[in-house]
Amino acid sequence: MQEDEPTTRWFVKQIMKLWYDKRLADPMFYGQIGIRNGKKVTSKNVKKFGKRSELLKVTDDPVAYVKEQIRMINEKEKTGQQELTLQLDFNEKITSDLSRTVSPLNTRNIGYFYLQHIYRELDVKTFFNNTTENSRISFDPDLVNRFLVYDRVLDPGSKLHTFHHKEWYYEEPDLKYQNIMKTMDLLQQNYCSYISWLFKKSGKIVKRDTSRCYYDCTNFYFEKESPDDDYVDEVTGEILPGLCEYGHSKENRPNPIVEMGLFMDRQGIPLSMCIHPGNSSEQITAVPLEKEMIKMFQEADKDNDGSFIYVADGGLGSASIRLFNSMGGRCFIVTQSIKKMSEKMQEAVFNDFDYWLPITDKSTGNVTSVPVSIESLKSFDKTDKKNLTLYNSYAYKVINADSLIDLGFTEEKLCKNGKIITRKVKGTLKQKIIIRFSRKMMEYQRAVRNRQVERAKAKLGSLDPDTYKKGPNDVTRFIKKTTAAKDGGAVKTEFSLDTDKIAEEEKYDGYYAYATNLEIGIIKDETDPTTEKPNLNDVLSIVSVASKRDKIEECFRIMKTNFNGRPVYHWKREHIIAHFMICYTALLVYRLLELKLNEGRFHCTTQDIIETLKHMEVGNVEDLYYQSLYGGSKTLTALSEAFDAKLDMKRYYPKVLNKTARSF
Repeated sequence: MQEDEPTTRWFVKQIMKLWYDKRLADPMFYGQIGIRNGKKVTSKNVKKFGKRSELLKVTDDPVAYVKEQIRMINEKEKTGQQELTLQLDFNEKITSDLSRTVSPLNTRNIGYFYLQHIYRELDVKTFFNNTTENSRISFDPDLVNRFLVYDRVLDPGSKLHTFHHKEWYYEEPDLKYQNIMKTMDLLQQNYCSYISWLFKKSGKIVKRDTSRCYYDCTNFYFEKESPDDDYVDEVTGEILPGLCEYGHSKENRPNPIVEMGLFMDRQGIPLSMCIHPGNSSEQITAVPLEKEMIKMFQEADKDNDGSFIYVADGGLGSASIRLFNSMGGRCFIVTQSIKKMSEKMQEAVFNDFDYWLPITDKSTGNVTSVPVSIESLKSFDKTDKKNLTLYNSYAYKVINADSLIDLGFTEEKLCKNGKIITRKVKGTLKQKIIIRFSRKMMEYQRAVRNRQVERAKAKLGSLDPDTYKKGPNDVTRFIKKTTAAKDGGAVKTEFSLDTDKIAEEEKYDGYYAYATNLEIGIIKDETDPTTEKPNLNDVLSIVSVASKRDKIEECFRIMKTNFNGRPVYHWKREHIIAHFMICYTALLVYRLLELKLNEGRFHCTTQDIIETLKHMEVGNVEDLYYQSLYGGSKTLTALSEAFDAKLDMKRYYPKVLNKTARSF
């Protein structure tokens, strides 16, 4: 080798063997290694020992001498370090390939191996094998499904994007676009069994805690201008409404939407989902999905009696939902709008009696409750450091709110005059309302409203009487319009602040309510045995359960923001449902991964985890080894501690990554 030729040295793990051309009289002896890089198998000469004539000067048997040298090198290889020399030509050009229109990637992602580990534990491949056992499908739907799931987490986009992006993954899966569409059809056709399979198999990864089931709905918008036509089932002839329909959107977008309902367990892991047209009332989605979910629980565990606590916000706490969750051992906790309460109930909320304040005994650490008035909480000096604990605390009251409701069936009654009449049967729904008041929340809500009032004042002089509209959450709700007729028939419109509206809203500041049928015990007050009060432990337990509802909001945020679940670009009903099934699978896999990470010493955010997995790229070096193109981080350390994959190395031999891709 000439001295001016650039060289590099590195350490790789590999078995070397002797190679020389036996046909030559004076052959060159090389150390050669065999390389399997993905689907490509090559041999490469990595060490030069010299020609036969040169070696005869130091030994009588060049072949035996070189074999001994190679044996010594292979012994050193067992330690994972082997020094090899590679000649590099920095003037060498990239090989031209006119068959391609776009230059291919030379980096590969291996971060998806962690997602693949969770996905394989769900044993989805067996599900597809069972589903397609008697079909003529010639491709592997599990291969398609799993890379659709990985791409939804790491680089979300359309299905066509996944197809064009497949070379980014280390395995370079052999996907065809038509196979992607067929897999989505297969998913939709086996919707219920697929969701049930995921739940059952996830229970083998982590013990599912279904004692509390959180439910919420959201919507996903579509990039289209018109809603779907009704769908006619080819088999039954049933007419089903289109999925993409105009409905209420929080973003106020003029696009058709699809509604998704999601159940989540106590640990924040999804349990089940449902898809409905965008104009459906979310109130009618909960009970049918609950019934399906109860069957799923009992199929997965024969000892499961289907009892749980249903937790949702006020929009999903109708009388029929509360009634359903008052049977079969089930209970409910739903938020309750104080504004929608009857006058009698509001009077009980706002009278300054029977409120209790939790306090902690600093000497013993025990928590008890003492009587308190809302007026005193509204008037104490919040700037005094002595009142900091009081400022961060809240007062509570428990109100009985049993009500008569329609049980959904009728009965015949014989009247005194001999006539028989049919009437609806009424039943008693037993429930209690927990009222909370927080000075801190009151201050926050008033600060927000004061800013809105200032904005309303700024609009007073520029409002147009012809286009003026008062939105329920817009600052214009604080503006009232008065119209007066002047002499001569002229009409004048004036705008002014609606002080009554402002005062009405201020009345509810700081208050929050939950409705529940869970038992809340009554105990004697420690300081006054003649006074009874609600059991503080029962109240704190219910409030704690209800406060975990933010986890399901986080699930929706992950699907919408991190997984780019919207906008949706599919138009066929089957593909729309399958799209959300893929999003659901991605969420389940991610949540299981996150749960395993959070068991360690580091806490990692969603963005940290996804970005780290996405950055875990390796570069191919002359087909000899892969060089890591990512650095260390807290999240990578957490992944390495949680999984035994050894994906925190600087260099990887191809056979190691091949084995990891197959078996990890």
